[in-house]
Amino acid sequence: MFKKHDLRAEETKKAILEAAGKLFAAHGFESVTIREIAKEAGCSHTTIYLYFKDKEGLLHDLSMPALNQLERQFETILSEEKLSLEEKLRGLSREFIRFCLLKRNMFTILFTERAGRVDEAEPELDINRTRNKLFASMMAALQGCLELQQHDNRLLTFSRIYYFALYGIVGTYAHSEESYEQLRERLGSTFDDMVDVLLAGFKKKLNREEGTI
Repeated sequence: MFKKHDLRAEETKKAILEAAGKLFAAHGFESVTIREIAKEAGCSHTTIYLYFKDKEGLLHDLSMPALNQLERQFETILSEEKLSLEEKLRGLSREFIRFCLLKRNMFTILFTERAGRVDEAEPELDINRTRNKLFASMMAALQGCLELQQHDNRLLTFSRIYYFALYGIVGTYAHSEESYEQLRERLGSTFDDMVDVLLAGFKKKLNREEGTI
């Protein structure tokens, strides 16, 4: 059982993370200072350094639990043997949209703050390694649907376009007053159609380039 000072330490750390999340979401990671986070959390700026090395440490602890949760969901979908390749891609898309809209106040923190390139082999930050794993999962599903080789440059191009579309959906409703459940009820079929339309477009482009149409 936690001792009183252990419980107090956990409460302080939680308050710091909540303050950082609120300020990062409102003003952006780069603009917020440690002193501002400390003021919002009701502690001294030196207290923050007892729990976190720097702002990147705060970003890591804010983001990684949620991103790891999404990564596990992606792995579950991809490992489902009963699903076709298209169904897996659709499942990843639905899960990404659901995840982001349920955490819409954290969306930019989770996916854009200190973001690197998706084709970077060994990102410096853990958060970017996890982001790239999520992107790689979507790319793997798309690769199967399009029957492309992994080294084919078109796969990365199509995967980026696919991600841009998902990102656009989330960004469109990031500030909506509708709940995720309401959006899913109203637009779920449209989200699914997006997958079908993009796949059809990609396949048509590939066929045109290969001279089969």
